[in-house]
Amino acid sequence: MTITEVPRSPEHRKRDVLDRLERETDVWVASADADGVPCLVALWFVWDGEALWLATRPGNPTGRNLRAGRRTRLAFGDTRDVVLIDGDVETYGSDEVPPAAAEAFRAKTGWDPRGDSATYAYYRVRPRAVQAWHEQRELPQRHLMRDGIWLV
Repeated sequence: MTITEVPRSPEHRKRDVLDRLERETDVWVASADADGVPCLVALWFVWDGEALWLATRPGNPTGRNLRAGRRTRLAFGDTRDVVLIDGDVETYGSDEVPPAAAEAFRAKTGWDPRGDSATYAYYRVRPRAVQAWHEQRELPQRHLMRDGIWLV
């Protein structure tokens, strides 16, 4: 395959990442338990401008791993349009979640975990590092955030 497109600027990539955070509904959530056993699932999310909010059952592997490990890596779909987000996790019970976050989650996904018959928790993921690239040509400038600070 011949790649002829010019690489996007870091500023353009940041705009694309922020756009995806607003419009996408699903994100891949990677976590690991204390023994290092990995877990990867897709979850719905909402972006509040500073953090991503996820919801899952607190007793399943992802819920346990996020609560105990307090770190995750998030990834968006396509392997030719990569966004990776490493983040710190805070856990909130359904009765502790800020109402604005829960309402934003309901409005975006159409589902309110607070009203489900099963117990759910919310997980706030604050980005610490963000990488974004389209194929090999954009690898050299893929780091857009480090230590929670946008580089562009």
